[in-house]
Amino acid sequence: MKQFFLRTSFLVVLTLLITSCSQQKKSTVYATDFENFETSVFTQLESENTTWLAAENEAEIGERQESASGKFLHILEGQNKSVSLTMKQPELLKSLAFKARTEKQDGFSFKIEGLVNGNWTTLYNGDKELIAKNRIHSIAIDINKKIETFKFSSNTTKTGVFIDDLHLYRSAKMSIETVASRQPLLPTFKRKAINKVVKVSLLVDGNLDPKTVKSLQFDLSGTSDIAAVSTISVYATDASNRIDVKNIFGTVKTIASDITIEGSKELHTGMNHFWLSVNLKETASLDHKIAAICSSIQLKDGTTITPKQLENSRPQRIGVAVRNKGEDNVHTYRIPGLATTNKGTLIGVYDNRYKQGADLQGDIDVAMSRSTDGGTTWEAMKPIIDMGEYGGKPQDENGIGDPAVLVDRSNNTIWVAGIWAHGHPGKRNWWASKQGLKPAETSQFILSKSEDDGITWSAPINITEQIKAKGWYLLLQGPGKGITLKDGTLVFPAQFKDEKQMPHSTIIYSKDHGKTWEIGTGAKSNTTEAQVVELNDGSLMLNMRDNRRGARSVYTTKDLGATWTAHESSRKALIEPVCMASLISFDHPTKGKILFFSNPNSTKGRTNITIKTSFDEGKTWPTENQLELYEDGCYGYSCMTVVDENHIGILYEGAADMYYEKININELLGDEKDQ
Repeated sequence: MKQFFLRTSFLVVLTLLITSCSQQKKSTVYATDFENFETSVFTQLESENTTWLAAENEAEIGERQESASGKFLHILEGQNKSVSLTMKQPELLKSLAFKARTEKQDGFSFKIEGLVNGNWTTLYNGDKELIAKNRIHSIAIDINKKIETFKFSSNTTKTGVFIDDLHLYRSAKMSIETVASRQPLLPTFKRKAINKVVKVSLLVDGNLDPKTVKSLQFDLSGTSDIAAVSTISVYATDASNRIDVKNIFGTVKTIASDITIEGSKELHTGMNHFWLSVNLKETASLDHKIAAICSSIQLKDGTTITPKQLENSRPQRIGVAVRNKGEDNVHTYRIPGLATTNKGTLIGVYDNRYKQGADLQGDIDVAMSRSTDGGTTWEAMKPIIDMGEYGGKPQDENGIGDPAVLVDRSNNTIWVAGIWAHGHPGKRNWWASKQGLKPAETSQFILSKSEDDGITWSAPINITEQIKAKGWYLLLQGPGKGITLKDGTLVFPAQFKDEKQMPHSTIIYSKDHGKTWEIGTGAKSNTTEAQVVELNDGSLMLNMRDNRRGARSVYTTKDLGATWTAHESSRKALIEPVCMASLISFDHPTKGKILFFSNPNSTKGRTNITIKTSFDEGKTWPTENQLELYEDGCYGYSCMTVVDENHIGILYEGAADMYYEKININELLGDEKDQ
């Protein structure tokens, strides 16, 4: 459907297809997704029973270019812009429903008016509601009037207002047209209040004699350890599909394989969603899975409905919400790095973005979580690099972030790198950092180290003057992780913006266990966040985020970055939506060196985080050796580590949260993959 409006998951597409199929139902007077109109600025659009009118240069039918099907109505930016919809045969209407989006901006207003008996009356005022940047708002308006003409009006300074999937409904007896149930490709997380375990969707037509859901029955017999579940709840959502704790339908604390959750929810015209959420005990094993289906639904009138079970459901892995948005007064957790020490301890690093979710500059510290049991439990969060109020400037002008972590295999010293931005309040550091070497001029490359397995950390160590060219505008690490080579050399992936502000991926390295550091040349222009592995012949592979979009760039070096050669898989084998990714190597006892790669497996959005496997040093990545972990839209950064001889771990971003999962390597080798 529309990439401009929606993240591409199968479930969203299915919902829209169901909605589209319902457009001819008895209660629908008019429905359009604007696909049948030509893409252009317009003054008049005709359909069988309606007319759209707009003054010159006030409205257009737009289209998202990278989507085969993605048109929308766009009320253009500016003052007093409007578009009207006139019914050729007005009749008594029950409601109007549509999706809308804009960007938060000054001087914004949006309203809908209806012409009734020659007089305009306000039906909807979105001045306070339709302001969240890039959020899709599902708007439903009760009318109960015979409207001759609708007028959609806005005052905007930037992007205007985008409208899609518009429906007008007449009054009719309510009927349930379709009911479907699916377990999405998401984990069930420990330490998370609400988990999306099963989605039940009911498409409802009509509004007279409304129906009420009395209870839902679920079958959890496929769950491998039902004793790990503490509570089970159901939440009701509207067409927006956003779960709100205030909309809880019911909860049970007596856990069994078959459960009934009772409540009361009156259905409305259009899509109605119910979400099963499972809360897990702290002792739940990461090796188990949660499997659930909605077996039946009971209505207040005594009707029993059996949902259709959608085919692409599967049992959910158990993960850990290492950090949740808002914990410890941190607004957003971002930018994961993950490594395993010589003692088997997991060190997870990330940004503490205290006041907002944006990149530097801001009040941001590098923080750490530590696990000594393979990621089953994690110690309390600990900030490990905090630049304080250096130079007399406040914390929000001394942010440090985008960490990368590295373990020196010779002595178990743990190194963490971060970029420190000093000054330029309110500006993005990517552009505010200038040429030079001093903190007041340019961002600083900072290290901290731990020599006691991550318990305590050193004061910040500034190596900017060792590795940054004075003419460069910016130099920073990975982010993610670094590696120790067979000969003991420490290597961090890095990136810099040259004298022309062109970014390049590269590496920095130390041959004396971190006493001094050197830097390679740029591997390729217009590349940024990268990860590095050592291949069998001792060469290094640098896997890079490429701002050209579409696919990762991959280069190799045999001389620590003095020269680079394009790998045969570069810009071909690994798709990306322009995002950070993770790359690690694993020495298998019989299969040799295996590479694992993770990123959002899409070219259009940060969705479908997937781990891929290569048995030929990155030349190919067979589809049968891929494992999707998280289908929803998210920030998308991830970092993997080898936990032990049988498992890899992955720390990745949700929406301002930090998640961890432990994967049995045999699942990626094809020996234990879910069907």
